[in-house]
Amino acid sequence: MKQLSLVVRIGLSIGLAGILFACAPVPKEVKTEKVTTVRADDKGIQRATIIMDSYSYSPSALSVQAGKPVELTLRNAATFTPHTFHLDDPASGLHVHAEVSAGESQTVRFTPTQRGTFTFYCEKKLLFFKSHRERGQEGRLEVR
Repeated sequence: MKQLSLVVRIGLSIGLAGILFACAPVPKEVKTEKVTTVRADDKGIQRATIIMDSYSYSPSALSVQAGKPVELTLRNAATFTPHTFHLDDPASGLHVHAEVSAGESQTVRFTPTQRGTFTFYCEKKLLFFKSHRERGQEGRLEVR
């Protein structure tokens, strides 16, 4: 009986620690992220890889040229957590969505036609915790 009680207490402690970590405030940092300029290859395709991990994208700011196809390889470096890449701007015609399981990769293709800056983010959210976007998993696509 004492062993069971110890196991229950350890389990509750671990569970409480996880909840406290998940609810901890996300520090507000001033990001001065460098914009990664994506150049077209010899086939005219602008290719880049984005690493998706614990509430972040790397790089989180990309610059591409309008009118040329873009091919993004989305690689989820997380051990357990799935992530999404969601970019939706009806006015520009951009509708890109991908869900990538932990440890997996997926490629998305699209051709931006309008110039501007567009936000992409992860839509994942667990129960009553903050969404991945609210925890900082957001980036921007600059179309020049």
